[in-house]
Amino acid sequence: MVELARARAAELGISNAEFRTIDAEWIDLPTADVDGVLARWGYMLVADPATALRETRRVLRPGGRLALAAWTDPSENPWASAPTAELVAMGAIEQPDLDAPNMFAFRDPQRIGGLLEDAGFTEIAIERLPVTFGFESLDDWWDTQLDISTSLAGAVGALTPAQRDDLRDAIDARLAAYVADDGSVTLPGCTNVAAASA
Repeated sequence: MVELARARAAELGISNAEFRTIDAEWIDLPTADVDGVLARWGYMLVADPATALRETRRVLRPGGRLALAAWTDPSENPWASAPTAELVAMGAIEQPDLDAPNMFAFRDPQRIGGLLEDAGFTEIAIERLPVTFGFESLDDWWDTQLDISTSLAGAVGALTPAQRDDLRDAIDARLAAYVADDGSVTLPGCTNVAAASA
């Protein structure tokens, strides 16, 4: 992601931006050093989100702003939850702990608000935002899911060829309602978006 961001900045002629990997739980920046932080679907994945948010608050200047996004409940995001549900149903994986670090750990806006408040943020606003994902086919969607989720790719890779076929049949049936007559797919999703001031 960092390399892609660097390349995109170069394409746009942006030369006053720095791109690097930083540990969210120990941000290697001085206190009150940045104006804003934007985190799209990140905090719910860290081992200690409370510490990460306190660190974010620390590096923000007074009045600095944080904006974050985090997925809502799996039932509202079949584009991502359907494979896991079917893997659990076939006994290939255990039911994930949704409160552990994972894409749905911030599904509850009250948890987000509480963590932001505990970290010292003010002017906290949280909204739900519906999103949709379009694909030319279920095969295109599936290839994308395997590319973006190492845990899914690992679970699918551990299956036999027959099990993989059964899995895809079950997933295709689960998502059939989102497939148009031409085979294209439009899958719904929903994310929490939050903003707060330092």
